[in-house]
Formats: sequence, structure tokens, C-alpha cells
Amino acid sequence: MTRTAAAFWLDAPGRGAVRPVELPVPGPEDVLVRTLFSGVSRGTETLVFRGEVPPSQHTAMRAPFQEGDFPGPVKYGYLSVGTVEEGPAALVGRTVFCLYPHQTRYVVPAAAVTEVPSSVPAGRAVLAGTVETAVNALWDAAPLIGDRITVVGGGMVGCSVAALLARFPGVDVQLVDADPGRAAVAAALGAGFALPGQARGDRDLVVHASATAAGLARALELLRPEGTVVELSWYGDRSVALPLGEAFHSRRLTVRGSQVGTVSPARSGSRTYADRLALALDLLADPALDALVTGECAFTELPDVLPRLADGELPALCHRVRYDR
Repeated sequence: MTRTAAAFWLDAPGRGAVRPVELPVPGPEDVLVRTLFSGVSRGTETLVFRGEVPPSQHTAMRAPFQEGDFPGPVKYGYLSVGTVEEGPAALVGRTVFCLYPHQTRYVVPAAAVTEVPSSVPAGRAVLAGTVETAVNALWDAAPLIGDRITVVGGGMVGCSVAALLARFPGVDVQLVDADPGRAAVAAALGAGFALPGQARGDRDLVVHASATAAGLARALELLRPEGTVVELSWYGDRSVALPLGEAFHSRRLTVRGSQVGTVSPARSGSRTYADRLALALDLLADPALDALVTGECAFTELPDVLPRLADGELPALCHRVRYDR
């Protein structure tokens, strides 16, 4: 079998290409994976594509199997689903998820892949990394039965959080976004919807994922006294003004950061990264989450599609990349 593959490389901010790569020979503890689908994490990957990762975050933002360095040339991505062609007998022929960039085939340690449950279609499994972010956020947020919760920002992460919250008993969850088209997605996920000016207030918890200063300000406005905003947005190299005047102190509001790079302290003593990812894949058995996949292209089209995703010409939540044999 040939030991070559093709990979998408960001040559420089705003410009990428598909290039041939040589594959190493798999060792006894490795797997060779043939990619079926990968996903473009629109928030993070478009920041990378535009060259907006600040130097102070170059190390923190590295993907597990990234090659090259920011701002480029760099091979970046972390939502890959494929079939194991070589490796330990228990994995050969299995569909697996891996935090790997956009590439037709790749060799990684067997421990780096997670088997996709039979109840989850391969095309939906590309959402695992984003649902994992949502799981970690809810471990941080610790919502309670009967809570009134708003998610501000109907992107891929915000919708994933809303989808999981909609399963909590007695929870009133409302997704807030400036795009009225997100109402249909919210309905498919089992959540309510409102434009920013129509959002309900007096909320126990607000999860903010719009990556805008206006969204963060609105999140604070929607809280009840002593309520909490869990901040999930990644702003790249942009500074964000936070309104800490007015009633912020008198209402005793809290802003708490959450990020998937570490397991939430609420579960770090009892859950590993592998446990968290396996849970995310199990949760993807829900077909309602198909609403998060809003576009698809062939792998060879990626150099033309990513610029359109980055500048907003091509709107999307999760854009799925298809790998034809």
C-alpha cells in the first residue's frame, strides 16, 4: 500500500493549498486511518486562517497533531473521522474520531483515536470536538434542575451547549443570536430562540459564545442578581471591553472563563480527557444534532471554501469536509 497522502496546509494567512505528504510506517502501537470526514471548526479555524492567533497564545492554541507554526505555514485542524486500515486487531475496520488536521490518511498512536459508537453516523461524529467543549462548559457551569438559562451566540459551540441543556429536566433554555435564521436550528435542538433585544431576563445562568463585546454585555444584562456568565468565546488578538460599571457590583454578578484545553476542575479528579471525549461521542447518538452540520464540500475544494468561510461569504455552523476514496 502506498505511503503517501494529501493534506491541507495554510501557507500564509488567507491562503491555503492541498499538498502531498509522506506517511511513516505504522509501529506496533500505531494505527493507519483513512479519513471519511473532517469538520471545520468555524470559530477557531477561521481565526487561524486569517492569521489572528496572538503570539502570546501560539503555544496554547497548538492542535494535538499540528505541523508548522502560526501564522503559517501550518497544518491545523482537530475534527477528523475515519476508518482504521492498519493497527491493533481490535481497531482494524473500526470508525474512529481523532484530533487530526484535514488529511486523507494519517498515522497516529492507537491511544490517540476514540472509537465512534455504532449508534453515531460517521458524518455526525465530526461534531465530537465541539460537543466535548459543551460538556466541559456545563461541568464548569453546573446547571441545576429548573434553572432559567440563556445561551448568547448561536454558532457551533453555542448551539452544542443549547442542545445539551435542552435535555436537562425542567430547564428553560433560550438561544439568543442576531441571525433570525438560527431560530430553526434552535427549534431542531429543542431550545427556545430570541433576537438580542427580545431575550428574556432574570436568568440564573448565561453561557456566552458569540465572540463579540456586544454579546458579552448583553449576557450580563440578562442575569438575575448573583447570576453567572460562563464565557466560552475565543477572541483571538482582539481586545474586549467588559462593562463592569453600572449594576455589575451591586448585583454581585460573576463572569467565569471556560476552555476545553483542560478538564473542568469540577471533574478533573474523576474524569480524563478520554472519558470526556467518549461521553461527547455517546451524546452524538441524538439525531437532532445533525442540525449543526450546515454545509459540506469535497476535500479538494477546501482551499477555495475556507476563504469564503473566513470572510462570512459562506455562512455555516459546522462545515463538513468529505473525503472520496
